[in-house]
Amino acid sequence: MKNINELIESRVSTNSFDPERGLSDTQIEELIRLATLAPSSFNAQNWKVIAVRSHEAKLRLKKVAYDQPKIAEAAVTFIICGTLAPHKGLSDALLASLEKGIIERSVFDTWITMANGMYEGNEVFQRDEAIRSASLCAMTLMLAAQGQGLASGPMIGFDSAGVALEFQLTPSEVPVMLVAVGYARAGNWPQKPRKPLKQVLTLV
Repeated sequence: MKNINELIESRVSTNSFDPERGLSDTQIEELIRLATLAPSSFNAQNWKVIAVRSHEAKLRLKKVAYDQPKIAEAAVTFIICGTLAPHKGLSDALLASLEKGIIERSVFDTWITMANGMYEGNEVFQRDEAIRSASLCAMTLMLAAQGQGLASGPMIGFDSAGVALEFQLTPSEVPVMLVAVGYARAGNWPQKPRKPLKQVLTLV
């Protein structure tokens, strides 16, 4: 296991995968277990993940993702969705924290009240939150993959409505990102240089 600096510094957005190497159900489940340790507002965990791994499912996804080859080549491509109306499932999401004594009943009740006030009737804020949560989950997934010696490649090139139709998403499930995961083939680009810190960092 590498330390977090090494994982971040070695991660690349992979485009070419070895199509002969797959992942077991156990490996896929462990990746998502780690991915869902990502933070979310109120710990609402307002995400859903679909693991596209069968040949038939890959073809269906490829069709609505501009025919990107990596979907067929990677061991699995995850459809990372954010879910709307996070306040409606918050009680269930927080129950384990309450039962374990991590939060008190007063905190539980306060968070439920706050979340209802923030999200109820506010569709724009709900969608913003869904995108935030799904993005945090996706990044954590990519680092988890890197930590297990796997390669990953995020994709925003897909038809959202097509993905929703092909994989029977509900109106409250927003497909935010695709993340291909598997074993890299030779020939992928190295990590591309980043902007100088002085262009992105302001110290105040």
